[in-house]
Amino acid sequence: MASKTKATKKLNLMALVLMIFTSVYGFNNIPRSFYKMGYSAIPWYILAAITFFVPFALMVAEFGSAFKEEKGGIHSWMEKSIGPRFAFVGTFMWYFSYITWMVNVASGMWVPVSNAIFGEDTTQNWTILGLHGPKALGVLGMIWILVVTYTSTKGLDKIKKVTSIGGTAVLVLNVFLWVGAIAVLIGNQGHLAQPIEGLHSFTQTPNAKYAGDMIAALAFVVYALFAYGGLEAVGGLVDETENPEKTFPKGILITAAVISVGYSLGILLVGVFTNWTAVMGIENVNLGNASYIVMANLGQSLGSAFGASQETASALGAGVARFVGISMFLALSGAFFTLMFSPLKQLIEGTPAKIWPGKIGETKNGLPVNAMWIQAAVVCVMIALIAFGGSTMAAFFNILVSMTNVAMTIPYVFIALAFPYFRKRQEIRKPFIIFKTQRSVNFWAWVVVLTVGLANFFSIIQPALEGDLQTTVWSVAGPIIFSVVAWLIYSRYEKKRRIEMPISYE
Repeated sequence: MASKTKATKKLNLMALVLMIFTSVYGFNNIPRSFYKMGYSAIPWYILAAITFFVPFALMVAEFGSAFKEEKGGIHSWMEKSIGPRFAFVGTFMWYFSYITWMVNVASGMWVPVSNAIFGEDTTQNWTILGLHGPKALGVLGMIWILVVTYTSTKGLDKIKKVTSIGGTAVLVLNVFLWVGAIAVLIGNQGHLAQPIEGLHSFTQTPNAKYAGDMIAALAFVVYALFAYGGLEAVGGLVDETENPEKTFPKGILITAAVISVGYSLGILLVGVFTNWTAVMGIENVNLGNASYIVMANLGQSLGSAFGASQETASALGAGVARFVGISMFLALSGAFFTLMFSPLKQLIEGTPAKIWPGKIGETKNGLPVNAMWIQAAVVCVMIALIAFGGSTMAAFFNILVSMTNVAMTIPYVFIALAFPYFRKRQEIRKPFIIFKTQRSVNFWAWVVVLTVGLANFFSIIQPALEGDLQTTVWSVAGPIIFSVVAWLIYSRYEKKRRIEMPISYE
């Protein structure tokens, strides 16, 4: 009976797919990409999918199927393929970048809530306990972190419920976009709001800020590439998946296919009901509100295409914008519940317990509960410092974000570099294989490494070319600092281990 109860707590295929969606797929990327580049965003998304996301997803699927019993996710994959120090440095750097993500998103996720309730961003006017604006959002962010941590420590079942809601919200948003756009196309008798005028519609942006600016165009390549990021975060879910040998790779392949097609198709469909010049060219549109304006325009276009009055169409648009706000909040909530435990789980459970002092490495309900509460405390302190620390702390956080921008993507390089070594190790059973020869393994591993490397190079030099040398310097310094810290932590552990076991030659 006990084993049956345990099995019910495992992730089935649908739960796994929804959890991956909340971690990887950002609906915001579609309207923002259309705002930046129009239809010309599509080739970059296709290129990023071919040279990074699809081959990387296949590598993750092979790793996950082979190491189905391992609790340490990407750390275990890299450790078994190359070595523990290599794995620890890569995972530590990757984990720390999620700390800054949590700090950033915990305060910013109230913008979609405001849009859902009021139809616009009113967060700067919010007051809580006599605190206004950013301070009020900081308090809300800290409360949110504590609520998510408390709920998550109760076990995977609680996390699964929230992430399923979040993943469903993302899917519903996309279905609404696809069905709504097709309906508008039919209602307008096949007429596109943003006409496709030959091949140049897919090579030239109508946005004057990006047209003819090579640096801005290269920056968008980086944006498109990183829109596919986050897949490695679900590596820690392999041991929590039903029949992981088959279910995990199947879940990865399904989401990789849907996400790859979903981004490009979504951008194309936005052009069905949104004319960049007429709608997106207005001065008060920015990356923060582009999603709400685009989707409100979808609602309004639906009403107009089928003969509704201007008042009814506008009301429909406002309703859709509120629906987007609710969906965005649910999607962010799902991502939060996954990323609150998965990166930490991989770092803690993939490494020897003695690396961590005290009871940090202990697990309960299958999760590193003590470490999760320490993580929550660190994030809350950082949120408080930024909310109440004035411009000095805000500047410090901007530096921290710059330090982790590149550090977050370095593990993609680490995992891709480990993949050929993984395939060469005959002692590792590999029940799921996509890349049939070692030559193809090496080729695609280097394609991913070079793609991520070039993207990082452009993201590093872009600020300097625009006069922001500080961001460039800290973007380079971040991975170096994190690597040195991780190296010292692991060296301390090895030294302690040698003292305790002087005869061991492991």
